[in-house]
Amino acid sequence: MKTISELKAAFLSGSYTPVQAVEESLAVIANQNGTINAFLAVYEDAKDAAAEATKKYADGGELPPLLGIPFAIKNNILIKGKRATASSKMLENYTATYDATIITRLRDAGAIFIGSTNMDEFAMGGSTENSAFGVTKNPLDITRVPGGSSGGSAAAVAMGAVPVAIGTDTGGSIRQPASYCGLVGYKPTYGAVSRYGLIAMGSSLDQAGPMTNSVADAELVYTIMAGVDVHDATTIRPDTYPAVLPKETYTFGVPRDFMKSGVDADVLDTFEAHLRDLEAAGHTVVDIELPLFEKGLAAYYIVMPAEVSSNLARFDGIRYGYSAEGKNLLEVYEQSRAQGFGAEVKRRILLGTHVLSSGYYDAYYGKAELARKKMREELDEVFKTVDIILTPTAPTPAFKIGEQEDPLSMYSQDIFTVPVNLTGVPALTIPAGYVEREGVSLPVGVQYIAPLGGDARLFHIGKKIYDERL
Repeated sequence: MKTISELKAAFLSGSYTPVQAVEESLAVIANQNGTINAFLAVYEDAKDAAAEATKKYADGGELPPLLGIPFAIKNNILIKGKRATASSKMLENYTATYDATIITRLRDAGAIFIGSTNMDEFAMGGSTENSAFGVTKNPLDITRVPGGSSGGSAAAVAMGAVPVAIGTDTGGSIRQPASYCGLVGYKPTYGAVSRYGLIAMGSSLDQAGPMTNSVADAELVYTIMAGVDVHDATTIRPDTYPAVLPKETYTFGVPRDFMKSGVDADVLDTFEAHLRDLEAAGHTVVDIELPLFEKGLAAYYIVMPAEVSSNLARFDGIRYGYSAEGKNLLEVYEQSRAQGFGAEVKRRILLGTHVLSSGYYDAYYGKAELARKKMREELDEVFKTVDIILTPTAPTPAFKIGEQEDPLSMYSQDIFTVPVNLTGVPALTIPAGYVEREGVSLPVGVQYIAPLGGDARLFHIGKKIYDERL
């Protein structure tokens, strides 16, 4: 699939049209989705939108920046009149009654929504094996996962159905699947992109962002989605943080102690090769210490389940969502949640309810929030000496479907990504190379982390390092 800029150039020249682009997208989905299971729904009204966009190109004049570009949307982002299930039985018949803010902004920019993508239920998981509607497979090796929770969105781009897909990232759910599928993935500064119209998992952690084939595409989509929203009080003004401007050469900090255990040797070799390429390009690479980042995984798996427990309390079988029959009100509650939620969701609700309960709140949740504060302070100090922090995006390439049966092993895949969400800083993953597994070349990514408000810096360095190689 072409990049956004390539498609726009073809549309403007008349050598290719939005109608053709949408037809090609739908053909790829028809041919591959039965195997990959990236899409839960395909929108037939995309054809009408494509015809209208093609006419606008023919008429000329000033055109929206995304006119005629096919998009895939994660199924926890509301599109009015479309089902938004969050891949859960609890919401399998829920139809959105309004558009998420990012949907409004993308539509106003001319984007065409091709369909909704599969995900881990309520965005809880790192493999897209936890969907109530079946497992999504990695298009690069269908015996392996595409990552998660935005695995359907990553697979949609990797299979060539769309040039860009929107996911959500609570602890790495854009960056990790992008790494597994050989894509660019972007998690913005917290508050830069509105959460209005996203089905909430962890309200202080969630951010929507793009998965694309180039950093320039990710930047364009981010720029359109970002901005203050009256419907979301957590959105930030552009001047909220001190300007973090692009530079010609950068000092990169590498927390080597953080990477000593759990990272596959060839993934680490690929990461080190990437560092050498940066040095050869004139940048500086230095070792840094981030001792509290090593505690990030533990803090995250207290903060996130606590917010999950709170956010999912509304699904009780009474107000909306799946409702089971019961002899009394308590049994309706119990059976609706028991039948409507999957195993991973129940696990996180139980853990979150426990850490928020009387007698445990201060011991667990309070300490996790304190650790979170100290992690932000640690980052502030480190960013006084370096411009960007680098880590592998994930400790391994995509693993086999069914391989990570132990939840703790699955959680460890998030070790490099969750500190970013806890601290609110932006992060970009770009493909760094390939490693071999059973005769198949699998992509691995490198994660670039910037200070709060450093989104422009990440796009600048990402375009210099990655897009210039395309």
